[in-house]
Amino acid sequence: MASLWEYANPLKFMRTTDWLLPVVAVAAVVMTATGLIWGFFFTPDDFRQGSTVKIVFIHVPAAMMAINAWVMMLVASLVWLIRRHHVSALAAKAAAPIGLTMTFIGLFTGAVWGQPMWGTWWAWDPRLTSFLILFLFYLGYIALWSAIDDPDTGADLTAVLCLVGSVFAVLSRYAALFWNQGLHQGASLSVAPGTRMDWAYKAPLYVSMVGFGLIFVALVLAGTRTEIRARRMKALVARERMV
Repeated sequence: MASLWEYANPLKFMRTTDWLLPVVAVAAVVMTATGLIWGFFFTPDDFRQGSTVKIVFIHVPAAMMAINAWVMMLVASLVWLIRRHHVSALAAKAAAPIGLTMTFIGLFTGAVWGQPMWGTWWAWDPRLTSFLILFLFYLGYIALWSAIDDPDTGADLTAVLCLVGSVFAVLSRYAALFWNQGLHQGASLSVAPGTRMDWAYKAPLYVSMVGFGLIFVALVLAGTRTEIRARRMKALVARERMV
């Protein structure tokens, strides 16, 4: 059985993702389209929120992936700091713009949903505030990569920033449990007792969440491949200048 660390080899990674990426991309499109079409067109309006509740099929998967993307970056950063595998650092770099986009979608759809439900576009609610800070950390992470020419130094510093930002990723997920205040409701998908979402909404939501997860994986694989190629190109140019 092949060791997981074999995929830290760029050549092995490129060969594997050469066939894996199209499979994941097709599955992502199918699952996301199924979840959204099912959710938007084949679920009933909620008796309290009306048709506005259907934004949940975008808002929840995007918010989930915004946090999980940072967790993935944290794991990849730790692998870089401990094992010095370049593919892990490049994967973390590739995941950041996707996580930033997911965070923006979560904030935007949350505001669109919140205005008719809460009567305001924004509130300094603990979960909303920690989510906004996570968005700023994404911006800082991407800016730091862009500001440093040496790739190893950039990987080191962004890995440290990722460790610090992980605090706000955790707060974004669990803030509603830490503070009993704010407008944001508790988790709808949970094994804990309390008011929960009906299966008429929950089933397409699960499909949509899987679709968003596959989109993230497909984009990270594509982004990592692009980063590996860019680094190879830069090495070739540097070698030609030395000849």
